[in-house]
Amino acid sequence: MHVTEKQETEFLNKQKFTQLVEDSVRINKSSYMDAVIELCEQHNLELEEVKKFISPIIKDKIEAEARKLNFLPRQNELPLD
Repeated sequence: MHVTEKQETEFLNKQKFTQLVEDSVRINKSSYMDAVIELCEQHNLELEEVKKFISPIIKDKIEAEARKLNFLPRQNELPLD
């Protein structure tokens, strides 16, 4: 049986997608950005479609990676002392 694109996206939700991203980062030692892109390719999702599956936790981690790579302006950080 062939799974249509709509059926495939129906089984995804924020919790499952978050787990898939976390697993990909851990197993493949990839960045969160790369993990999301890879999952989009695997599940035939457009990057614009995946916004609804990205949890606030993953969003924060992607934002932190982007700041570290100077894709976004750095914010003032509080000292950890």
